[in-house]
Amino acid sequence: MSNRKFVNEIFNTPPKSYWIDSTAETNYPALDKNINVDIAIIGGGIVGITAAYLLQKEGFKVAVIEANKIAHGTSAHTTAKITSQHGLIYNNLKKQMGEDKAKQYAEANESAIRFIENTVKENNIDCDFSLKSAYIYTKDNNYIKAIEDEVDAAKSLGIDAYYMKEIPLPFTVKAAMRFDNQAQFHPRKYLLAISNEISNKGVKIFENTRAVDIEEGDELSVVTEKGFKIHAKRIIISTHFPFYDGKGFYFSRMYVEKSYIIAIKTNEPFPEGMFINAEDPPRSMRSQRYKDGEMVIIAGENHKVGDETDTNSRYNNLIEFANETFKTQNILYRWSAQDCMTVDDVPYIGNLTSKTPNIYVATGFKKWGMTSGTAAALIIKDLIVKGDSPYLPVFYPSRTDISASAEEFINQNADVVKELVTGKLKAAPKDFKLENGEGRAVEVDGKKIGAYKDNKGNIHMVDKTCTHLGCELKWNDGEKSWDCPCHGSRFSIDGDIIEGPASKPLNHPDEQPNKINPNIFG
Repeated sequence: MSNRKFVNEIFNTPPKSYWIDSTAETNYPALDKNINVDIAIIGGGIVGITAAYLLQKEGFKVAVIEANKIAHGTSAHTTAKITSQHGLIYNNLKKQMGEDKAKQYAEANESAIRFIENTVKENNIDCDFSLKSAYIYTKDNNYIKAIEDEVDAAKSLGIDAYYMKEIPLPFTVKAAMRFDNQAQFHPRKYLLAISNEISNKGVKIFENTRAVDIEEGDELSVVTEKGFKIHAKRIIISTHFPFYDGKGFYFSRMYVEKSYIIAIKTNEPFPEGMFINAEDPPRSMRSQRYKDGEMVIIAGENHKVGDETDTNSRYNNLIEFANETFKTQNILYRWSAQDCMTVDDVPYIGNLTSKTPNIYVATGFKKWGMTSGTAAALIIKDLIVKGDSPYLPVFYPSRTDISASAEEFINQNADVVKELVTGKLKAAPKDFKLENGEGRAVEVDGKKIGAYKDNKGNIHMVDKTCTHLGCELKWNDGEKSWDCPCHGSRFSIDGDIIEGPASKPLNHPDEQPNKINPNIFG
């Protein structure tokens, strides 16, 4: 099959994560009654499942609830690198937060790598885990000094870091940095094995159980979409973007970026290691065992959610890079990921607010959720069991010293205000005609609606106002979804939630008293 033919076919089918496609679907029950536990964990990804594993070992009665399927969201759409190398971060951390906090960040993530390695060995988990060196490289002279400074900073914090002028990729670089004893794995094989282990030991796992609220007071309760409650002494919110804010104003301190991933088959073996560049556009690469050989995973093309409608062009850019860099046989998979970004590049891990001693949060992992998410579970376990963690100061969610990142804070909140205001004021086109497979915002009888015409000619209409905080949604043509440019919620063509923090589906104008006739769309 020619490469061109395979490209055409890959775009005729919806994006699909290899991690999901190569593992069996889970089938845990939905919550159907009120229950009482010691600890309720909301979110069944890397943080939630790891925290349940740790806390069950400490003797706590634990329940995990997941709005969809466990290990099916962000944790199933990652590149699955396990590394403390998070871009050029350590030199900036030392400048902004001081050496002690920079060291806490490094040690927390290094501890997470070793925890995953030990957990795989102790439980004999077949998840393609392998130790690798991680590289950051640049082809741009402007980044040479930054890489030199980063190597020095990393070494000063106890990381195995090395400056290099060559790397084992098939092109010349200006400078590079290598971290040794990093790793990669298959995230779903890992998480599903742990889930099976903890379920057999008494942890209650509930799928298709969406949390919509938390009731605070003498007793904490998680309220679900169906009205059932989980009464708990402590609650951990590990829902990617927190669904419950608790006056922590996370919506003003984070934004959501989207990135794209392709998996290809090449004619030559991939070099030993994991790789990412320092400059834009980002390009991340690693190998992965595939059938009787290997495939290469390439990621990049980051942008804020809602800033791009022609998302297929992003996949095309990655395919073009792949063809320029490797002898590509086939494009096997394509999928996308969303990542929560904090204004100072450091995750929020700990108590939701300074006034919620028994509610914990873990969010804002940027592109490094496998390692930072594991570190988050370890930190929260220590907070619950010991009352403290040596790594808490750098990740403390209620930190107020954002002076070094104040400009980013202002810019991101200005963007949210812009989307809220201009989205409401901007007139939608009144041309109703849609082609099969086309979706866009239109104005009908003074109402802004989102309309999509499927390949059978059926019309799907939604109120295009996000149910989270009211931003106007934008159409994502490559993935056929309505995406929120403010905080990253995504909805299907019928208004169902694909990704939070929204906890309610979209309204339907064709179901309201003055309903819209779908025939107007041609």
